[in-house]
Amino acid sequence: MIRAETDDSWVLITHPDHAQLAGEFADAWGNDQFGRPAPFPPIRHAVYHHDDGWIARDAKPSLTPAGKPEAFTRDLVGAYSAFEEIDLPSYLNVRAEATAAVAKQDPLAAVMVSMHTVNLLTEQADVDSIRPEHREAYETFIAAQRAWQEATIKEHGADPAAMQRGFEFLQCCDNLSLIVCSGYDSPRELRHQHPDRDGKLHPLTCTPLGPTTWRISPWPFATDEINCQLPRRTIAKSAFSDQDGYRAVVAATVPEPIAITLVR
Repeated sequence: MIRAETDDSWVLITHPDHAQLAGEFADAWGNDQFGRPAPFPPIRHAVYHHDDGWIARDAKPSLTPAGKPEAFTRDLVGAYSAFEEIDLPSYLNVRAEATAAVAKQDPLAAVMVSMHTVNLLTEQADVDSIRPEHREAYETFIAAQRAWQEATIKEHGADPAAMQRGFEFLQCCDNLSLIVCSGYDSPRELRHQHPDRDGKLHPLTCTPLGPTTWRISPWPFATDEINCQLPRRTIAKSAFSDQDGYRAVVAATVPEPIAITLVR
């Protein structure tokens, strides 16, 4: 889940719905200044499916030891030191499942998902916070993912530079969706700099204009405004007292769509 909150409620969005939004941003990309990355089909698949490993977990959500919905929050945008409030072995399992699920459909898309995973767990993580009993599993996982990436790129004759560009594009769309889903309320540069049609790199800044509207500059999309629907559940904090109650309330709550707007 992705979690925001009000004084008396939790606002919950599933990872698949977050990934759907990221995919819609990917589909909207491309104008006179910014072209789409290539090869676009596997890159697009990676964006839409990068969190498939969370489907089963989101279907059976859990509470943290503090009694909060286990979830990604806006406090974690750009920083994964808390490993999304789950223990590291569970996190590694979810991430491995995400890559494996995508690999069944599109191996090159899975390479980019794997690169995303490794980046989250290395560059964006507080590695010093990993408990000693988990360090061997962590190091084995990272080494295995990198070896699999290299072998798969070689097997399919892919261009490593194109895979790197696709990974950066995936992270940009993912980052923008997480900002929107978590209600991040400060200006922020999106992940990585992105090339225009002349190859010049640009940082893209996301600035909130209201609770459901953000300005992106420079503007990378085909139309002057992007409008999307984002399903979310709003659950009163008083509606449950334990994990079974929480799961029952989540299952009984019908997601309601909210309008999301990006403007130039």
